[in-house]
Amino acid sequence: MTQGRRRLVAYLRCSTIEQSTSGFGLDVQRAAIKEAAKVLDARIVATCADEGKSGALSIAERPGLAAALALVDNGVADGIIVRDLDRLAREVTVQEAIIGRVWMNDAAGVYVSLPAQEVPRDDPDDPMRTMMRKMSGLFHELDRMLIAKRLREGRRAKRAAGGHAEGPTPYGWRAEKRSETNPAGRLVPDPAEQGALARMKALAAQGESTRAIADVLTLEGYPTRRGGAWSHGAVARILKRYKDERQAS
Repeated sequence: MTQGRRRLVAYLRCSTIEQSTSGFGLDVQRAAIKEAAKVLDARIVATCADEGKSGALSIAERPGLAAALALVDNGVADGIIVRDLDRLAREVTVQEAIIGRVWMNDAAGVYVSLPAQEVPRDDPDDPMRTMMRKMSGLFHELDRMLIAKRLREGRRAKRAAGGHAEGPTPYGWRAEKRSETNPAGRLVPDPAEQGALARMKALAAQGESTRAIADVLTLEGYPTRRGGAWSHGAVARILKRYKDERQAS
């Protein structure tokens, strides 16, 4: 390790599920790491993030994590700091692979902000140290699995009630505002979008290409979901969705 203040790379991660359920977004993690760096008398030399990435993904599947580890490998940083070990991973095998990668450099360390400290290296004379870290990783993994299970159950219940379960509503439809009489947020036709959808289908039935259909819809002023001109890709996706639905019905 270099002399003087430790140089750490901050790693932030938040999955889509956690963004919607926990409130521990990237800004919260960034603030916690900043405070921990003061306690540790460390300097943050870089910040790498993976937004919308599951903690079960490997190093290769997380560009931000790969970049952070490369800084440690190359000697730019003396270690990596996270809010908690569950930001590194929510699967114990992945957690241990990441920690092991950092520890390949005898001078590098893994740090957390809750509380602000370095994760102790394995000691053959203290097997409980290793086991407690792995047990913590197993509980993080269990928590991820339970959250995913609850969300799946919620989506199934919503679909059973006739509501829109996940993702953006299909073009041509909108979700009604939830109420006591409509708890699931049923899908109802959107008049403006239904007009565009009907025109789109009619042009497709005439054999027009998706590019030609996009040009016609734009020229005739039919609305896109985000405003602006139609693209042939958007037309193709919408037509494919309705084709798939017809085949499935």
